[in-house]
This record gives sequence, structure tokens and C-alpha cells, in this order.
Amino acid sequence: MRELPPKEYSIIADTLLSAVSAYYPGASSIKEADLSQFAACRGKHRLGIFLIVVSALVFSLAGVLTKSIEADAWTIACWRGLLGGILIVAYIAWLDHRKPLHESFRLGWKGWLLASVGSLASLAFIFAFKLTYIANVVVIFGTAPFMAAALGWWFIRERFSWRTFVAAILSFIGVYIVVTGGLGSGNVVGDVVALVMTLGSALYMVLIRTFRDSPVVFAGAVSGLQLFLVSWFVVDPLAVSRHDMVLLLLFGISFAIAVVLWTEGTKLIPAAEAGLLGTSETPFAILLAWLLLAELPPLESFIGGGIVLAAVIAHAALDIARPETMRRQA
Repeated sequence: MRELPPKEYSIIADTLLSAVSAYYPGASSIKEADLSQFAACRGKHRLGIFLIVVSALVFSLAGVLTKSIEADAWTIACWRGLLGGILIVAYIAWLDHRKPLHESFRLGWKGWLLASVGSLASLAFIFAFKLTYIANVVVIFGTAPFMAAALGWWFIRERFSWRTFVAAILSFIGVYIVVTGGLGSGNVVGDVVALVMTLGSALYMVLIRTFRDSPVVFAGAVSGLQLFLVSWFVVDPLAVSRHDMVLLLLFGISFAIAVVLWTEGTKLIPAAEAGLLGTSETPFAILLAWLLLAELPPLESFIGGGIVLAAVIAHAALDIARPETMRRQA
């Protein structure tokens, strides 16, 4: 169906208002500004969708870049943390340029805890890509929302719906198929590290919901800078080839871009819809691994991945379909 431009919406609305005003004179008090606001909201919603999808595409480069860099995981974490952290701090400074610096860049112990958990999860994320298939990592990571639901119930007694429970069971079955498919192939260690990374990310999500007043984006920047400082004492980050340096720069910049795009996109569309669109990172990552690295995981990874992706998408779609009041209560 062809979508009407804002001008045609205005013409149709004016015609309807004229007809209604004959019976209900008060209807004519509706301002034309409301129509313009409606068109603007549609435009913002489309922009939000675009930003989230592009951020998922940029995020999906992580696996390909990690495997393409010959340096070890510590070196990658060092440069990714430094470049990503600096760029995100610059983004925050631009976004909150009217606020005093101590308000924009104040963490407190809650923010430091967030940053530290994020650092550990990010480090495991990079190690996992080095040790197993990209498809396995992104599929296992897809279960993070369900792990977060379980941790939220365990730590803060946050209830979750039966839909979440069923989707979680299905996704964990999918992960079991993926991990067992790697037994005997030398990739099972990477799969286990990916599980640890996903658990850390789930804990990060729970902490965000618990510490609602903490600056999440700035905590992400500090997380990267923490990795830079720690990695500097573990490896020599300057001992890299020119080829690796170019890819490391690209990795750090792409990480910052993805964070900014995601942050801006989630401001324009509902959280449930953003979560659904964010699942596009999984097929993007698998497709890029195949096109750029010719990496094809075993059949079990596709079967388990299909189950996880179906569970995540179905759960997110049902969440979007729920009334807004029920979504808030959940």
C-alpha cells in the first residue's frame, strides 16, 4: 500500500474535520500543528528504526574484525577500549555540553560497578570470537535477555511472564545444541567463554535496571578505558603490524559509532521494538563471517541458532503486540 505524504494527510484531515464540524463544532478547534506533529512523529520513528538497524550492522562487524586481526585478544581489547572510550566520552560531552562537567561525568560506586562488569563481559566477548565460530558467539549472546530475566528474578525478585519463561527454555535448548555441536572440535572452550560473556552482559542489564540513575553510556566509555589500562600491563599494545593497526582503529571507531547510533535510536522508538530490531545483529554477523571469512559453522550451530533466533524474535514480537499498560507493568 502506498503511504501518503504529510501534505496529503493534511488535506484528508481537513476534509474530515470540516464534515465532523458540521455536527460537532468543537472539532474545528483542532490545530493544524497536531497534523504536523503527527507527521514529525512518523519521521522520527522511521529514523529510529534506521539507526537501530545500522547500529546492529555495525555491531555485527565485531566478530569479523576480531578474527581478521592477528594480534591477541588482550591487544584488541586494549585498542578497542581506548578508541571507543575516548569517542564515547566526546559524544557525551557534545550531547551534554550545556551541563556542568561534574554532572555529565560522575559515576559513583554504582557506575563504577557497571563499568567493571562491562569490562569483564567485553573482554570475554573478544576472547570468545578468537576461540570459536562467530555464529556460535552471536547465537549464545542472543540468550542474554533471558539470562537477565532469570538474574533479575534471583537478585531483585523482578517478575517475568510465561512468554519469557518459554522463550528462555527454547533458547537454552538452542544453545545446548550449539555447544554440543562443538564437542571434540576444539571450539567448546570458546563456547563456554561466550556463555560467561553472556552471563556478564545479563548481569550488566540487571544492574542498569537496578541503578536507574547511573550514567549508562558514560559507564560504557569507562569500561573501555578500564580495559585499555589493564591490557597495557598485560601486553605491549604497540607491538602490532600496520595491517592490524588499521583494523584496530576501525574496530574502536565502529564500536563507538554503534553505541552512539543505538543510544540515539532507542530515544525514538519503543524499547521492545528496539530489542526486536537489535536481533538483526545475529544474521548480519553470520552473513558477514561467511562472505568475508568463508566461515561456515557446523550444522548444529545453524539448528541451535535458528531455535534461539526464533525464540527471541517471537518473544519481542509478542511484547510489541501487548498493550502499553501491560508492558509497563511487566
